[in-house]
Amino acid sequence: MIRSILFPTVYLLCVMVITTIGDTERRRIMDDVERAAKPFNVNWLNAVFILGTPPLAVIGGVWHGYTYGLTWVEALIFFVWYFACGLSITVGYHRLFSHRSHEARWPLRLSYALFGAGAFQNSILEWSSDHRRHHKDTDLEADPYNATRGFWWSHFLWIIMDEHVGKPDYTNVRDLQKDWVVRFQHRFIFTLGFLFGMVAPAAIGFAIGGVGTAIGGFVWGGLIRTVFVHHGTFLINSAAHVWGKQPYSTKNTSKDSYWLAFFTFGEGFHNFHHAFQADYRNGYRWWHWDPSKWWIRFWSLFNLNKRLKRTPKWSIENAKMKTSFENTARVVAPTIGEQRLAAFCKRAEICREAVRKAHLAIDNRRVELAQATAEKRDQMHQRLEQARATLAIVQADFHQLVAEMTASTTTVVSV
Repeated sequence: MIRSILFPTVYLLCVMVITTIGDTERRRIMDDVERAAKPFNVNWLNAVFILGTPPLAVIGGVWHGYTYGLTWVEALIFFVWYFACGLSITVGYHRLFSHRSHEARWPLRLSYALFGAGAFQNSILEWSSDHRRHHKDTDLEADPYNATRGFWWSHFLWIIMDEHVGKPDYTNVRDLQKDWVVRFQHRFIFTLGFLFGMVAPAAIGFAIGGVGTAIGGFVWGGLIRTVFVHHGTFLINSAAHVWGKQPYSTKNTSKDSYWLAFFTFGEGFHNFHHAFQADYRNGYRWWHWDPSKWWIRFWSLFNLNKRLKRTPKWSIENAKMKTSFENTARVVAPTIGEQRLAAFCKRAEICREAVRKAHLAIDNRRVELAQATAEKRDQMHQRLEQARATLAIVQADFHQLVAEMTASTTTVVSV
């Protein structure tokens, strides 16, 4: 009754306000109005499982340790299942199925489907559908785990509070429905999850050490591991949109975080991922902690993975330059005037285009060097070094540009 009275009033007030604000804020307010009209139901199955597994894991771990003791078997089962289920989500569900960042042969796809089911994060089809909507409408109302609705909403409340109307819409994952592995897993998701997530670690424990170790396998490989994998994934939806840096784009709330990457199989380089979602890497530098990237690369050596997609270096550097310039321009714009800002913008565009050409020239020189005969190798080396020197000059020019923008603001303020 109260809601039926308040909603029309709130809606009319919003209509009056949105005529005086910009497009972005207007859409935010209309999102709030649309959200108020949505059904708000508790998904009790998800709620009981997500909220119930942590206390069960703690109680089970303490009871098993006190009753039977903890051996190397339970520790081994935990780590094997933690990596198997965790990588099935980050490599399989995420980078392979959701983003098609590479191609994998059926043995790998099947293993991701089986252990991914054991991660208890729904089927490949549903997970990927939600994730593609997240990327399409990041931070907007259509984003299932919209981070602007709060940390806990994007962490796990979106799974518990069901706002879906009607049957699930899988039109954005029609490509996945052609894969027999995806269809098989979706049909038997609960059975596979129970078998590979709970029964299998207990069965291995029993085979090695009897009843006590079987219970340990269930507790450590099933319950405790599920909690760890769950909240590792959930942290990417929540913490990776709150804490960290944005070197590649500020269009949404995604952030890069080294410490988060360490706990999430490399998924913490989230700003890079949102900027270049088709790349099979999240940490694109060789030294970036990204076990998912290394896993994909390792199996490509045996031809089980192929067509690994990599963002060109020039595109990555262009994004960093663009973001750096926009951040600086946002600060200096109120004080330097439109004409000077336009001049800086033009110089920045020239620098970015020069960087693109310099990177392409370096790539071409490397190809020429690899194909050069012994007599021409010295000449090709010189041409490669010249291309690198050109890139260094352009990079220095851009840094000088940013320094001039900052200095111009200081000059205006001091005057």
